[in-house]
Amino acid sequence: MTNQDKTVLVTGGSGFIATHCILKLAAAGYKVKSTVRNLERVSDLNKILDKAGSTYERLNKIEVDWVSADLTKDEGWSEAVKGCDYVMHVASPVALEEPKDENDLIVPAKEGTMRVLKAAAEEGIKKIVLTSSVAAIIYGHEKDSFNEEDWTDTDAKGCSAYNKSKTYAEKAAWDFINSDECNMELSVINPSLVLGPVLESDFGTSVEVVKRFLNGGFPLAPDISFGIVDVRDVAQLHLLALESPQASGNRFIASSETMAIPSISMVLREKIPEYKKKLPKGTAPNFLIKFLGLFSPLMKTVADQLGKTKELDNSKAKNILGWQPRSGEEAVVASAKSLIEFDIVKSP
Repeated sequence: MTNQDKTVLVTGGSGFIATHCILKLAAAGYKVKSTVRNLERVSDLNKILDKAGSTYERLNKIEVDWVSADLTKDEGWSEAVKGCDYVMHVASPVALEEPKDENDLIVPAKEGTMRVLKAAAEEGIKKIVLTSSVAAIIYGHEKDSFNEEDWTDTDAKGCSAYNKSKTYAEKAAWDFINSDECNMELSVINPSLVLGPVLESDFGTSVEVVKRFLNGGFPLAPDISFGIVDVRDVAQLHLLALESPQASGNRFIASSETMAIPSISMVLREKIPEYKKKLPKGTAPNFLIKFLGLFSPLMKTVADQLGKTKELDNSKAKNILGWQPRSGEEAVVASAKSLIEFDIVKSP
């Protein structure tokens, strides 16, 4: 059976990672089915994918069978998985700010994942590739190096609703896959901060950090670091995990390298010089960030990470799947150029 005879469902097809997964699958010859909450978006999404397909994958036309389904509702999921061989469950609720009630994120993430998995199991789907996050790996531990054996301590002080939502959803998926009632295979991708080219003005929340740089939102750069990965490489890792028998039963960290915010600023200053005046004028003193953390929940989160560098071991994805990610610098620059292309950031 060739790829042309196989159909993959990608959940949340309007999302940043999901659209790039659709492109990779189409380029590899798969038939693609995808869910959106509102079918009124389909016409725009088809145009976005066709343009991106010609830009990034040398494809003139991207064919997608769109269906309506919502993570918070049972309706639509049986229809979504019908006729599919595989599922990439990419959709997950996100929030730019910490919600007042953590369950606003946790419940739909966990229950939505279970809706997809149960529908897939009933349809006889062979394999699921689940998009999780390093948020399910790195939080609550006093160490500076992490691999796929690590899990976030959801009981740790200050553990965010987002960290909990990704951790609980992934653990629920593994519990279901390992239960007697399930015969599916599961691979999990755990991306760090996902940057890279946006395909439209409605872009992923992860790219917000680059937008903030280019709009002058960082007068001074706080000394915090995070893993960075290009969205195209995240999508490629999903495809590699889907196609590799060795990937089944495994988690894979998707992170290219760890970069500090001052380093990101330097990259943008060098590669996007027309925005120099918008970029940070220097590094923010730690005492200032800690002081602001007394008044702002966001700054409190930033203050907790000051000076800490968490290295993410990506050797498993490289060794087992042959994954070769772009540099963090390439991901940062690609984000910036696409934000400028789509007029998402203000003119310098």
